[in-house]
Amino acid sequence: MTLARIWEARAYGDAPVRHCWWAETAPTGEWPALDGDHRTDVAIIGAGFTGLNAALHLAEAGQGVTVLDAQHPFWGASGRNGGFCCLGGAKAGFDDMAKRFGEGEARLWCRAECAAVDHVEGLLDRLDLRVDRHSDGETLLAHRPRDFDEMRDSLAHIRDLYGVEPRLIPRAELAQAGLSGGDFHGAVTTPLGFALNPRKYASGLARAAGRAGARIHGQSSVTAVKPLPQGGYRLHCETGSVIARRFIVATNGYSSDNLPVWMAGRYLPTQSAILVSRPITAEEQRAQGWTSLQMCYDTRNLLHYFRLMPDGRMLFGMRGGIAHSKRSEAAIRRKIRADFDSFFPAWRHVETPHFWSGFVCLTRDLLPYAGPIPGMEGGFAGFAYHGNGVSMGSYAGALLADLVQGKTPDRPFPAPMRHTPRRFPLGRFRRWLMMPALMRYAWADR
Repeated sequence: MTLARIWEARAYGDAPVRHCWWAETAPTGEWPALDGDHRTDVAIIGAGFTGLNAALHLAEAGQGVTVLDAQHPFWGASGRNGGFCCLGGAKAGFDDMAKRFGEGEARLWCRAECAAVDHVEGLLDRLDLRVDRHSDGETLLAHRPRDFDEMRDSLAHIRDLYGVEPRLIPRAELAQAGLSGGDFHGAVTTPLGFALNPRKYASGLARAAGRAGARIHGQSSVTAVKPLPQGGYRLHCETGSVIARRFIVATNGYSSDNLPVWMAGRYLPTQSAILVSRPITAEEQRAQGWTSLQMCYDTRNLLHYFRLMPDGRMLFGMRGGIAHSKRSEAAIRRKIRADFDSFFPAWRHVETPHFWSGFVCLTRDLLPYAGPIPGMEGGFAGFAYHGNGVSMGSYAGALLADLVQGKTPDRPFPAPMRHTPRRFPLGRFRRWLMMPALMRYAWADR
């Protein structure tokens, strides 16, 4: 069966990630392709944060686990994202969640956000993973004066929902905080979360899952999931198959509309692009006035996200793009470099040799999903973290490990995550819905 993916074939190849900085920091490892026919308790499609977390927890619980990835583990978004382990995972706001699910469930969502960050932190400590961790929470920068006014008004909300004390930074104090760039009008720091090297984290997860007994295969694209008369499923690959009592789909933005067909229209991959500079010297940092190691993003709808890393390199990312070709990639690279120069004019001479792109995954409801696949008993899926998959994707994997075993999760599992995603209109042409949305966002960001 041919996979029914909705972007150009080039977007699923090596070209978008060929110059990814993270690939130079952690080895890919050896992950042999599936060979022959096998049996397992749980088969997992996708070896990113969600799949690897599920695999680790299941293997540690004594379950037989086989993980199948079309490329190699952490090849997709998990090995090419910005490395922000922070609050998030949904684009729907608190008020919208409260209206739809009740205030109690909306508050439970906030607890789940915090639990997701704690989950990753706990894994890093337990597995002794060295991931170049830095940043005391996350800093949001106001690109307009009215955005800073809204930040000031949000402080009580942050205290109430997350139980932490946010730090408001007026425009006059940004330089003192080492945040001089972008002509920002102030900032607020929420002291929850941290930055990391996502590939080192994912690589460590894969090794730990393997040590616990999970079998992980690269170059093993699953082309079909077929129910068996006696129960369970056979997952077909080009070089073999796996019979499993239960399975998890953990392919997120790299999913296929026919694997299984329930996925059709329930997810929307959108592009995000990142560049990374050469190491910026301490003198160059002082010249710009940007010396902070805080992970940051701005208040635009088409947001920028950026952080100065411990080795002095600046990571700078942005959302946008609804097509993938050599021409569109070149245009995005020019745009992101122009924005980099605008934010940090003293660094116009600084080279940015690393540039790559990948998919952020959305749902129509702007909520993530972790739960059963209706109509396929023993089938589960986790996807759509809305650009915050380091924490929420990892957390979803842990939740799915419980659900697959028939356990009620003992960690926060709010209704917004259990809500079955609705389908987007337009079927496989749904990404073109982003065109008017991007135009609206660009207009609103003025």
